Amino acid sequence: MDTVLHVIYLFSFFQISVSEFFLLGLSDDAELQPLLCVLFLYMYLVTMLGNLLIILAVTSDPHLHTPMYFFLSNLSLADIGFVSTTVPKMIMIVDIQTHSRVISYGGCLTQMSIFILFGCMDSMLLSVMAYDRFVAICHPLHYTIIMNPRTCCIFILVSFFVSLLDSQMHNVIVLQLTCFKDIEISSFFCDPSQLLNLGCSDTFMNNIVSYIIVAISGFLPTSGIFFSYYKVLVSILRVPSSSGMYKAFATCGSHLAVVCLFYGTALGVYLSSAISLSPRKDVAASVVYTVVTPMLNPFIYSLRNKDIKKAMWRFLSRTISA
Repeated sequence: MDTVLHVIYLFSFFQISVSEFFLLGLSDDAELQPLLCVLFLYMYLVTMLGNLLIILAVTSDPHLHTPMYFFLSNLSLADIGFVSTTVPKMIMIVDIQTHSRVISYGGCLTQMSIFILFGCMDSMLLSVMAYDRFVAICHPLHYTIIMNPRTCCIFILVSFFVSLLDSQMHNVIVLQLTCFKDIEISSFFCDPSQLLNLGCSDTFMNNIVSYIIVAISGFLPTSGIFFSYYKVLVSILRVPSSSGMYKAFATCGSHLAVVCLFYGTALGVYLSSAISLSPRKDVAASVVYTVVTPMLNPFIYSLRNKDIKKAMWRFLSRTISA
């Protein structure tokens, strides 16, 4: 009887004093590990290179010192932070040893906070860029007055502080969990939703608060995007010539493609987690959202935007000749 009580006591103590978590990663197949390591290392380097080239091209070319490209360079910066939060740890998991799967409690909270910070920052910046296109197309004569440098900097600061508030609110919710049912996270990073599901206490109120935060940080940006493009569409349809309509819509093409990719993959992750009974099946959808999307964004903007392509070539030419 004493032994049973002792085991129960140790189990309760273990639940309360969790100091680390175990990331299950993508696969336990040893033969698949080298391939996954090379694949994600390549994707990470391509993402970093593509986004860095956009930032350097925008900052070095005076022709691109406009609000649209200012927001684009900040979006690339947010994508670099977003992908750097998860992929390096993922590469360690699939490449090194089993102990690399372990992440401390503090490290897990830090990774979760930074992940939410840059993810929300992406969402906010996409909304700001939609508003920029709305002003450029619907109020072209007042564009330089409305989107002045001071206003652009305010948009960036507001986006950052809203994202920071969102990440810290999630942190507070997780910190309120008194114990955890398990230390295994069925992913390659500290997913906020999975951390909440691991709580052994009643997390009903925490989930409600979390859903409210997600609704605010997700609903407000998407509402801004829909409203902006509704006004843009109405304005474009009033253009008498088809060439004028095409030219006006072409300025929004890259941004619309990135918006569809970002929210499409995010919605796919949400739906797969809602439908699937196994958290392990959600990992593939998470890879698309956290790795593939930031990698494709530079290609979408560079391939569909002549100004970006010219600026990149000029920057590369100056770098090579120097």
